[in-house]
Amino acid sequence: MLRSSLLLASRSAGARKLVESTPLTRPVVERFVAGADVSSAIRATAEVLGDGRLVTLDHLGEDTFEESQANATVEAYLTLLSKLESQGLTRGAEVSVKLSAVGQSLAIDGEKIALENARRICTAAAVVGTTVTLDMEDHTTTDSTLGILRELRIDFPWVGAVLQAYLKRTEQDCRDLAYAGSRVRLCKGAYQEPASVAYQDKHDVDLSYVRCLKILMEGDGYPMVASHDPRLIAIAADLASARSKDTYEFQMLYGIRPEEQRRIAAEGNRMRVYLPYGDEWYGYFMRRLAERPANVAFFARSLLTKS
Repeated sequence: MLRSSLLLASRSAGARKLVESTPLTRPVVERFVAGADVSSAIRATAEVLGDGRLVTLDHLGEDTFEESQANATVEAYLTLLSKLESQGLTRGAEVSVKLSAVGQSLAIDGEKIALENARRICTAAAVVGTTVTLDMEDHTTTDSTLGILRELRIDFPWVGAVLQAYLKRTEQDCRDLAYAGSRVRLCKGAYQEPASVAYQDKHDVDLSYVRCLKILMEGDGYPMVASHDPRLIAIAADLASARSKDTYEFQMLYGIRPEEQRRIAAEGNRMRVYLPYGDEWYGYFMRRLAERPANVAFFARSLLTKS
C-alpha cells in the first residue's frame, strides 16, 4: 500500500509542489541525487571512480512534452560527455538516457524525434570513447524503447538496454537480447503497473528476476545485475561463477549501500553506480522511496530532525 501511494505521488503535481517546497527536503535528496548541475555530477563521478567503482550518469528529466525541452536534454548530455572527456573520466563512466526525456512522449513524431536525439547522444559518446544505456520506463513504452534500441544498435552495437523483472514479458525479452555484444541491465522495476502486465507480489518479482538472470547469464551477452538485494546478488555471483569478471557487472544506485558497493568492487568485480543529477529530481526521488521502506524512514527522520 505504501509503495503504491508513493508511486502515485511521483506523478502528482500537488505532491511534487509540497515535497519540493519543504525546507529540509534538499539535504535528504542529496543522498540519492549527485547535484543540480553538471559540475556536481563530474565531482561525484570522480569520487566514485576514485575507489574502484564505475558510473552511469542520468541527467534527470522525463515525460517531456515540448520539443524544446527534449533538445535541451540532448544538449545537457552533450555537455556532460564533453566534460567527462576533458576530465579523463570516460574510461569508467557512461550515460543512461530516458527516451521520454528526449522526445518519446511528444504527440507528433515522438518516437522519430527520440530516435534522432538518442542517435546524437550515441554519436557524441562514441567520439569520446564511452557508451550509452537506454533506461526503461513504464510498460506502455517498452515496445517503442526496444524498437529504438534495435535501430540504434545498427550503428552503435554497444548501446545498452534495461529490462524490468516485474513485467511478465521480460523473460522473452531476455531471450531476445541475450546475444553476443548485447548489454542488458536487469532491474526489478520501479513504476506502478497493472496486474495484467506485471507481477504484484515481491516474491513473484524476485522469482522472475532469477529466471531472467539465468537466461542472461547463460546467453552470450553482457549482463548488468542491478539490485541491492543481498540474496539476489549472491545468486547472481553464483550464476556468473563460470564467467570471467569482465563479462558482467553489478549495478547499484547512488547513495544506497555504498559500503556494499565498495566491497563488491574490492573483490575484483565490476561495480557500476547509477548516478543521477539535475533539477528534475522529484519523480526519481519518489520512486527510490517506494522501493525500500528504509528509504521512507530515512526521509521521515530527516524531516523531523532540525538542521
